[in-house]
Amino acid sequence: MTITLFLGSLLGSIGLGVPIAFALLVSAVVLMLHLDMFDSQILAQNLVNGADSYTLLAIPFFLVAGEVMSRGGLSQRIVTLAMSLVGHKKGGLGFVAIFAAIIMASLSGSAVADTAALASMLLPMMRKAGYPLGRSSGLMAAGGIIAPIIPPSIPLIIIGVAGGISISKLFLAGIVPGLIMGATLVVMWLFMTRKEDLVVAKKATAGERWQALRSSVWAILLPVIIIGGIKTGIFTPTEAGVVAAVYAIFVSTLVYRELNLTQLYEVLTISARSTAIVMFLVAAAMVASWLISIAQLPLMVADMLAPLADNPRLLMLAIMGLILVVGMVMDLTPTILVLTPILMPIVKLAGIDPVYFGIMFVLNCAIGLITPPVGNVLNVISSVGNLKFEKAVTGVMPFALAYVVILLLFVAFPQIIIWPMNMLSG
Repeated sequence: MTITLFLGSLLGSIGLGVPIAFALLVSAVVLMLHLDMFDSQILAQNLVNGADSYTLLAIPFFLVAGEVMSRGGLSQRIVTLAMSLVGHKKGGLGFVAIFAAIIMASLSGSAVADTAALASMLLPMMRKAGYPLGRSSGLMAAGGIIAPIIPPSIPLIIIGVAGGISISKLFLAGIVPGLIMGATLVVMWLFMTRKEDLVVAKKATAGERWQALRSSVWAILLPVIIIGGIKTGIFTPTEAGVVAAVYAIFVSTLVYRELNLTQLYEVLTISARSTAIVMFLVAAAMVASWLISIAQLPLMVADMLAPLADNPRLLMLAIMGLILVVGMVMDLTPTILVLTPILMPIVKLAGIDPVYFGIMFVLNCAIGLITPPVGNVLNVISSVGNLKFEKAVTGVMPFALAYVVILLLFVAFPQIIIWPMNMLSG
């Protein structure tokens, strides 16, 4: 009954078009009334406390860093470097997109921002060179969702806060899965373009490659600084957000000189709005999370999954199936905030590594960004590429299925994630 009331009020509100943050508050009020403990003061207090987190300070700084990189020339230089290295290969623009997606993922941590930046630069070039538009847009969308996995990642910060997981370990654990996703796209693109008659770009000279590398070295240094600083303990993930923002502003304004004060003000304004949306969503989710705990929903779900508790892999498979279905109809951040408080106690009870679970959760939700009916990244690619949503869905499906196979591989062999994480974390 309690689970039905919670899900019914939440999904019913979303179905009526209520913004997700307010839908979470509605479901929280319904739970409070059901438990006969409604108190507006408790509701307000938990709402404030939900956003009162030092760790969450990383989010606005990483948002600023991502916007600055897009406006300040860092993203463009990454694409130029990729063009000089692999642009002359058959299907080279696709490899450029993959290479650039991996590098940009280590700069911003936002799937939507990375996809929009890559698509605006590369899709016109791919269309002009005769690449199939649907397949090219699908590749671009699939490359964009590497961003939530490779650090610095805003979704990893959110699941770290919601699930009480070490964000430093999440960042280190996301490196190998993100690279595996990129390698999978390379193999898929090689197979898809082997018989295509595509225009091949002129091979860059050694001088042009050196110039591209020298120009982009400031951008490439950022992920090295962030991961190196976290690994060595010089700064925390939250402090890494400050370092990323300051570094990006410094490079864009004083080194590349492509960002003036007016543009910087616009960047800060956009980032402030995005931060307000995310933080209010997190605060509302924390209210719902508190009431989920009070109502003992995790115990009820644990009883339902009890037959699988003795088999962690089978339990993970069932949980991943649930997340995959929810992720198709709900955006990444709300899915994390709603399901993490319910599933984390069950995961810990079954002896599953919380960091491994966090990476799997975010990877699963990221796949939801490129699957219908919602697919936020698909909407972005459709808008930027000026193509129908259905065509984007058709183009991305082979890559989405490949990611599902990777997900199943990680369920069967958790050590693929856990072993490198332990090595990197020392």
